[in-house]
Amino acid sequence: MSSQYTIIVDPLSTGQEYPAAFKEAGQIPVAVLSGSEPPPAYTTSWHPDDFEHVHYLTGDVSALADELRVYEPEYLVPGAESGVELCDQLTEILVPGTGNVPELAAARRDKWQMAQALSAAGVPRLRQFLTSDPVEAENWLKENDLLGKRLVIKPPKSAAGDEVYVVFEDGDWRERFDRVLGRTNKMGLTNEAVLIQEYAEGTEYLVDSYSVDGVHSLVDVCRYTKVSRGDKIGIYHRIDFLAADDPEVLAVWPYTQQVLDAVGIRVGCGHSEIMLTPDGPRLIEVAARPAGGGHQMVSDLATGDNHIKRTVAHRVRGEVRSSFDLVQHLRGIFISAVREGYFRNREVLAPAEDLKSFHWMKILYDEDALVPETVDLFTCLAWVILIHSDAATLDDDYQKVLEMEAAIVIETP
Repeated sequence: MSSQYTIIVDPLSTGQEYPAAFKEAGQIPVAVLSGSEPPPAYTTSWHPDDFEHVHYLTGDVSALADELRVYEPEYLVPGAESGVELCDQLTEILVPGTGNVPELAAARRDKWQMAQALSAAGVPRLRQFLTSDPVEAENWLKENDLLGKRLVIKPPKSAAGDEVYVVFEDGDWRERFDRVLGRTNKMGLTNEAVLIQEYAEGTEYLVDSYSVDGVHSLVDVCRYTKVSRGDKIGIYHRIDFLAADDPEVLAVWPYTQQVLDAVGIRVGCGHSEIMLTPDGPRLIEVAARPAGGGHQMVSDLATGDNHIKRTVAHRVRGEVRSSFDLVQHLRGIFISAVREGYFRNREVLAPAEDLKSFHWMKILYDEDALVPETVDLFTCLAWVILIHSDAATLDDDYQKVLEMEAAIVIETP
């Protein structure tokens, strides 16, 4: 008889959608938290009342596994980035041989280890180096003819664009290096080293996948548009969903499958960010968990499916899909605050609801609220979703939303 329980490790961020989905499928969700409390970035998405049973990691993974044996689990799923490593560990203890490749666990979380795994597998990658020593960093930059070139500096373990900086030509890379090193990021982790990466020119894609026994299938593909403001590179501005047979998808999907193999993803969700450069696709980063940032909702709108649905269908009913269908054209727009200050004219976004392609909008702050400068997904001011069958209408409405965004008044404190 199959277990009635589904164990979700860190049901946070997007993972907060798992309990309801598994309950609807007849399962009893069990929460496991990878610490005594969620990381700072995920505090508001932690809903312990969604679970009859909640367990916490108190330092001993083996002891936690013993607590979970009572549920006779057949599988475990990670809900958020912070739970990926613990989910791998628990899976190997409780249901060994059924998860992702254990020896490559670090490559599914640490960006430096990802690069090492790609190198070992012969998969093309961006040049990068991990160190806590600025002298070592400078020597590596010289050896690779990157000194004075455009660079990206970021923590090896972060999420959603947190602390990702661009260093422009002849810029002060040491200042950004020192800014990242030793700081506690929004995952609650101290940056004990800094990742330095060559700057990738091209178009970026979000490639969501689901794997079963090492066979990878597409869940959705989006083209990203990001904006740089100062030295912040990862400010999301717009996403456009693409069809599975789109030439851009066909250009990045074979490479993405090589990446998934290289980091040992054999079962469950994959969330890859791929840059299509003049030299071909190159990995920005990959994660072994569902896409976050509200992406499950927009993926469902565009394709009728998403990571959450795909996981439940496979784990509970044994259903496996080979690809996806684009059922309607969708464009998501991330509205930014160009500075920290008081949000004085919230109503400027109201006309978006009258646009022909308008579907949904969420303004994250009240009138006159003190808002942060938008530097990543965590500090977005609002989201707007446009859906329409006519591409020209979508483009026209998009320009109108940009005009509204340009008219936002943020008054400096």
